[in-house]
Amino acid sequence: MNKTIIFCLGICCAANCTAQQKPHYTQYILNQYIVNPALSGIENYVDIKLSHRHQWSGLNGAPVTTYFTIQGPIGKKDYHTTATSFAVPGENPRGQRYWENYTAPEPHHGIGLQVINDVAGPLNNFSAYGTYAYHIGLSPRTSLSAGFGAGISRFSLKSSSLDFGNTTVDPAVYSSGAVNTTKFDMMAGLYLYSADYFVGLSAQQIVPSRLDFSDHTITTGAGKTVPHIFVTTGYRFLLNEDFNLLPSVMVKYINPLPIQIEGNVKLQYRDLIWIGGSYRYKDSFAGMMGVNISNKVNLGYSYDNSTGTLNNYNKGSHELVLGFIIGNKYDDSCPRNVW
Repeated sequence: MNKTIIFCLGICCAANCTAQQKPHYTQYILNQYIVNPALSGIENYVDIKLSHRHQWSGLNGAPVTTYFTIQGPIGKKDYHTTATSFAVPGENPRGQRYWENYTAPEPHHGIGLQVINDVAGPLNNFSAYGTYAYHIGLSPRTSLSAGFGAGISRFSLKSSSLDFGNTTVDPAVYSSGAVNTTKFDMMAGLYLYSADYFVGLSAQQIVPSRLDFSDHTITTGAGKTVPHIFVTTGYRFLLNEDFNLLPSVMVKYINPLPIQIEGNVKLQYRDLIWIGGSYRYKDSFAGMMGVNISNKVNLGYSYDNSTGTLNNYNKGSHELVLGFIIGNKYDDSCPRNVW
């Protein structure tokens, strides 16, 4: 039964190529750079993220996504200009004093790299992008950044995985072994951010490309890659000196699919630990938690549970995000601009 489900999913993706072609990330709020290149260089340090997501665990051939990102600033001046900019012993480094002293950074550049491997049954999409962004202050507390990324996506179909014994598979696909195709790809984005809020707009896969797995044996039908549009926004509420509440929303549009809406909320204690929840409309809900192990290492975990009929065939989705900070000379224990 599991093989039949994955077979149907795989064939739908390979034949039509109109479904979501980019991975889903439950903990995108921990690394918005993965969906928006405008965040390249947003912090004072080099930010590295490693993530592994196993979707629909227990289902044979279920999607598995692994990514590596690294991004950092160029020519960014440190924001610590007065003694009160440093954490005071016994005081929450993300408390009221901290946000009252928040100032927009001076104009600077940022660069980064994204490497993503997404596997779903017989389908594999390996992509790598270099990114660039420029950040400029619009007011003493508000900044705007614009960025873009360019790279390649390599799509592969392992047709041997489509052998189910008594199932007939199109010979144009099945007899061609592993079919690979490499496409040039680009992304772009804008990001407006301040001490209390952020608004992001980005587009991935903005260079439409023909995509099929027939190895040119049959040409009656061909799919194509389609743009993915993301809108993100969030607001920070300082509940008291120790707790910050961070609700956020992501809206995703992929033609011809319906608009997808996802809500997140994150409750953070000082700059040490956090818990949160997420709901993806008519799809799933998730619980999240994380810890800043030190000013150089942080860890986040989420568990998703499907709300549709697929919930009867899987044991949920697991996602792990491990972060490393390089060049953190001011000992920031958690991000200043990406909450």
